Amino acid sequence: MTLFSGRDLVCIRGERCVFDGLDFALEGGGALVLGGPNGSGKSSLLRLMAGLSRPAEGTLDWDGEEIVENPEAHNARLHYVGHQDAVKPVLSVAENLDFWAAQRTPGDGFGVAPALGALAIAHLAEVPGRFLSAGQKRRLNLARILAAPAPLWLLDEPTTGLDSEATASLEAAIARHRAGGGMVVVATHVEMSLDGAGKLDLARFAGSRQRAGAP
Repeated sequence: MTLFSGRDLVCIRGERCVFDGLDFALEGGGALVLGGPNGSGKSSLLRLMAGLSRPAEGTLDWDGEEIVENPEAHNARLHYVGHQDAVKPVLSVAENLDFWAAQRTPGDGFGVAPALGALAIAHLAEVPGRFLSAGQKRRLNLARILAAPAPLWLLDEPTTGLDSEATASLEAAIARHRAGGGMVVVATHVEMSLDGAGKLDLARFAGSRQRAGAP
């Protein structure tokens, strides 16, 4: 079974040690919810998991291989959805999603229409991005994880701007992904329906080290 794990992770931002000694392990079909107060490092940990930044210490492994050994392969197996909704204002909803999906798996069809339907924005397919509300932009951004396959989903506060119906649609999409062996890591301040999800409270790993050479 696929295993994504981190060992003895240390994250330093500026001169502050955000967390240290952090371990996690996530198997296929699993979910991990990151909790903790603002500033505890939830977003920072997701960026480490995505390979967008590197830990000051510790390792991140995919099936026993450090992700730094093959960053292109790691990038190809994940979707990362951060706080920003990267919607191109001049493109329609469908064109935005088709553009994102094409960066992943050119020529495969991508499942753009099903992705829009799953998040209840199919009726907006021809609407330019500049006319979307904040919640609609968020749904479009989340539709990326459905339009092209990737085993690992890294979601930073994914319910921001979503109503209860959209949140339920996202939870259903996550459940389907996990049922097919996919993995999900979610940083959130709100309760989500994620059966059997593990929980990681980053406040437990609050660090006090300073950057090497700092006064």
